[in-house]
Amino acid sequence: MHPSSLENLVEALRCLPGVGPKSAQRMAYYLLQRDRAGAAQLAVALTQALEALRHCQRCNTLTEADICERCASPKRDPGLLCVVETPVDMNMMEQTLAYTGLYYVLMGRLSPLDGVGPRELALDRVVARASDGVVREVILATNFTNEGEATAHYLGERLGARGIRVSRIARGVPVGGELEYVDSGTLAQALRERRSLG
Repeated sequence: MHPSSLENLVEALRCLPGVGPKSAQRMAYYLLQRDRAGAAQLAVALTQALEALRHCQRCNTLTEADICERCASPKRDPGLLCVVETPVDMNMMEQTLAYTGLYYVLMGRLSPLDGVGPRELALDRVVARASDGVVREVILATNFTNEGEATAHYLGERLGARGIRVSRIARGVPVGGELEYVDSGTLAQALRERRSLG
């Protein structure tokens, strides 16, 4: 029988995506047996991140300030608003060097089977953000999964009903693909070839 602190560590590691019980156990033993300094550094970094990071009041990404650096930058085009699912997707869009507007990060996607609906994603905040009178176009850059498509469709309908110009990134991204795993050239092409939903 394992000590309860070890069981707690293994269980905590299982919250990471793609980490099952055996992988979590291997990670726990590795950190405790071979890299205790790394484990301590990981614990400190995680504690600091939990204390320091919060959501940007404008784009919802993670930041240490009330407004993130991108939203505060005068070099960004405030008339373009790109909606993505996660901060990782936003970083991928930035790597294309093809987009200079602002973002809104949903921190998820519609997934009724998982109990994630418009209220859980606070999609009213996206609509309010896009209706500020400054945004000229909303670019929906959700993933081309069933959930990502449903999210884009829902937002497209809501925003279009308010007379907001809405476009969707082109399908240069593979169907079923996620932005995190797409090369920046393909993503830049998809952004350039976005299409109107109206």
